[in-house]
Amino acid sequence: MAYELKQELKLTQSLVMTPQLQLAIKLLQLSRLELVEMVREEVQTNPVLEDVSAPEVASGAPEAPAEAPPKPEIDWETYLQGQSEYRQGGIDFSQRDEEEDDFMSNVSAAGGSLSDHLAWQLGICGLAHEDSVLGEFIIGNIDEDGYMRLLERDPASTDAEHEAASLEEIARCAGVSVEDAGRVLSAIQQFDPPGVGSRTLRECLLIQARGLDVRDTVVEEIIASHLEKLANRNYKAIAKALGVQVEEVFEAARVINKSLNPTPGSGFGIDESRTIVPDIFIYKVGDEYVISLNEDGMPKLKISPYYRELLKTGGGAAADNAKGYIQDKLRSAVWLIKSVHQRQRTVYRVVECIVRFQREFLDQGLKYLKPLVLKDVAAEIGVHESTVSRVTSNKYVQTPRGIFELKYFFSNGMSSGDSGEEVTAEYIKEKVRKIIEAEDSKHPLSDAQIADKLKESGIVVARRTATKYREAMGFLSSSRRKAHF
Repeated sequence: MAYELKQELKLTQSLVMTPQLQLAIKLLQLSRLELVEMVREEVQTNPVLEDVSAPEVASGAPEAPAEAPPKPEIDWETYLQGQSEYRQGGIDFSQRDEEEDDFMSNVSAAGGSLSDHLAWQLGICGLAHEDSVLGEFIIGNIDEDGYMRLLERDPASTDAEHEAASLEEIARCAGVSVEDAGRVLSAIQQFDPPGVGSRTLRECLLIQARGLDVRDTVVEEIIASHLEKLANRNYKAIAKALGVQVEEVFEAARVINKSLNPTPGSGFGIDESRTIVPDIFIYKVGDEYVISLNEDGMPKLKISPYYRELLKTGGGAAADNAKGYIQDKLRSAVWLIKSVHQRQRTVYRVVECIVRFQREFLDQGLKYLKPLVLKDVAAEIGVHESTVSRVTSNKYVQTPRGIFELKYFFSNGMSSGDSGEEVTAEYIKEKVRKIIEAEDSKHPLSDAQIADKLKESGIVVARRTATKYREAMGFLSSSRRKAHF
């Protein structure tokens, strides 16, 4: 069989993700803060781009030197230094403001980390140098919850076995005896917060229980031997095992619940709350809703006229290479500007469509939130569903009803009963939350009873649906919500 080479022309169609299309898709799913950061980075790396919102500096020209500040009539800094010499008994104003007196450095700063708080206590507790070094090692292995996590726990081991194994691991790693390790660990467990340095939950609660103003032997016995029964609220079994009345067990459980902290380190090193900055604002002006995109901090881009002029000038081979570089940067800049404008227009159109669909919700509240899917908005504005999904990702809108994520307005509908009217899952969740919050804590409602309550409101759902919504909002089952005291 003979082989031969030949050429032929063929026309085909295929979908290709060009760099420009990839950029447009990437910009769509960015939040406002991410978009601002990306555009600013591009302005710094692309000389053809200019930010007209920034103070203008002539492109390609050296920056004019700043004018020297006017000289003060009197050099007050020199004057104060001359009047504040230490030998004259005055205050030394030449010291920096952040420097503090020695005694202030011994005070633990509020809001510091747990390890810093424990290290400060270790420094003033009067331990010997060798014990302090061992104490630093132990503190370094205390996690953010306040537990000593040097050794991973074997699921089959008991609390006592794990505590002993952890102590042996401390001794092995630090090169000390088990007795010395236990003595220093016990000293650290007396630090603030109570229960810090514990190896198990049982040990943590016992340390706190023994430090109560009035010690209760029932409380300590429950913690020592019956924590699982307490977690399951099996109070009768605990009372039978301890030979006490159920009421005493109720009282002990109340003390454990109200007075003891299972995570003693949780109050230290807490991150600050994350502030949500809306990407879109919706205002009501008269009877109409006005949409405004949040462009605070957004660079206003334009093409530098200086580099436009460079492209028009002639030159040799070096100039041609420079022009090729400038043309590449110019194309990149033009695509970025077009993509940003297209992104803003698409976001505006999607929010405008949402406002039309959810007008009754904005006017009257959650009960009137309509079922809405991505397909409805995509068909309304003539784009693909994936485009709407990217637009609504990681973006928040401020409305007269509060701040919501854009995805909040999209939800499937459920029939509300004989009327056939559809309600959203968010509305049903809100009804379930109100039902649970209004129930008698000593006689909580089962999921079947919650479903019956919803039916009285005209919302027909199955028991398993009520269970799904209850769990989605983080509410426990009725047996776990029951208050015995």
